[in-house]
Amino acid sequence: MPSAASASDRSVPSSLWRNADFRRLWLGQTASQLGEHAGLVVLPLIAVLTLDVGAGPLGALRAVGQAPVLLLSLFVGAWVDRWRTRRVMVLVDVCRALVLGAAALVGVLGGLDMPALFAVAFAIGALSVFFDVAYQASVVRLVRRDELVRGNSALEGSRSAAQIGGPALGGALVSLLSAPIAVAAGALFFVLSFVSIRGIRRCESIPERTERPPSVWRQILDGLRFVAGDASLRTVCLASAVFQFAFAAVMTVYLLFLPRELHLSGTAVGLTLAATGPGALLGSVLAAGLPNRFGYGTVLVSAAVLGDGVFLLAPALHGSPSVTVPALVAINFVFGAGGQLVSVAAMAVRQTATPDGMQGRAAATITFVGMGLTPLGSLLGGFLAEEWGLRTGLLVSAAGMMLSPAVMALSPLARLGRTLPAELDGSAPGAPAAGRPAR
Repeated sequence: MPSAASASDRSVPSSLWRNADFRRLWLGQTASQLGEHAGLVVLPLIAVLTLDVGAGPLGALRAVGQAPVLLLSLFVGAWVDRWRTRRVMVLVDVCRALVLGAAALVGVLGGLDMPALFAVAFAIGALSVFFDVAYQASVVRLVRRDELVRGNSALEGSRSAAQIGGPALGGALVSLLSAPIAVAAGALFFVLSFVSIRGIRRCESIPERTERPPSVWRQILDGLRFVAGDASLRTVCLASAVFQFAFAAVMTVYLLFLPRELHLSGTAVGLTLAATGPGALLGSVLAAGLPNRFGYGTVLVSAAVLGDGVFLLAPALHGSPSVTVPALVAINFVFGAGGQLVSVAAMAVRQTATPDGMQGRAAATITFVGMGLTPLGSLLGGFLAEEWGLRTGLLVSAAGMMLSPAVMALSPLARLGRTLPAELDGSAPGAPAAGRPAR
């Protein structure tokens, strides 16, 4: 495949926003993220508020939705590298809309119980693995390498905007209307994503197929070797795995802590979670300039310390919603800003250091390592909430997240400077495709 570093090989406008195909990708990804983030709140809140489930079943529900990352990421990475990302994304959007539409119909008929929620969570989780790997590979094929930071900042900013509307919309729909309507809302956003991404006109460059293409297992092994052969990539995988394991436990306890310990309504829960979005939007804006001023390593470690450390304050909250909601909004705002700084900077690092034909596999490999333990983290969160109580469980889980910046601080990743060379001698870092997501 032609090198993405050569501007002459790409007929891309000098201004990123004059690139119509990138605008379509951005709009579609925004709609997709809005539907996805609404669903991340809708399904657990239906289980907690409508079906009145406990910590164990809620942890199991979140684990089922996260299991596809562990089961499918490596295969999806190899598959995406062999196909045009536009085709992958539009097929995924159609399937996700159909799944949620069917779930809404089941809800209208009165059959939206826990087994149905398990099935929906697994299906949406599996399809989202395809979409997330594909859109990260797509941006590299649509823009020049020198525009990757701005492109990723725009895409991560859209995910931030989705976090503003998604949780608030999901919480309000579950609280004020009905479960079927809340589920159906996500399907509409996936339809919008399908319409936008389907309009991309650029013919992507993909590796030419030989008469006997490498087997999927060989491609997966190549991706594992590529990531494992780099010291910073290995460190990113470890830091991402530690964070995602602890964060999965945090969110399982948190979604119980807010309504049951602090007595917040579904709307208030959605409002506090949505505060992550404006923070992440600020993080996206700052990510376009801070790494070039202070260095990528400094930004990665400092932002992770700030964003993860602020969550240690949540278990100490007491009082009425008039006191706790503003405090939770502030906590989630800082958490979103720190996490987004890490996400944008780290993704630009990985994409710059990874060859075009390896983008899907590198992203999927780091996703697999970084998020493969999240189902176990969700189960651990349910166990901690039941055995130790909500406050103690939340404190222990939040403390676990601090191991992630510690790992990065002791690695070559922390020594990255203000520029990103395409190749680093044995230490070219990669970014966790989902290791530090906008939450």
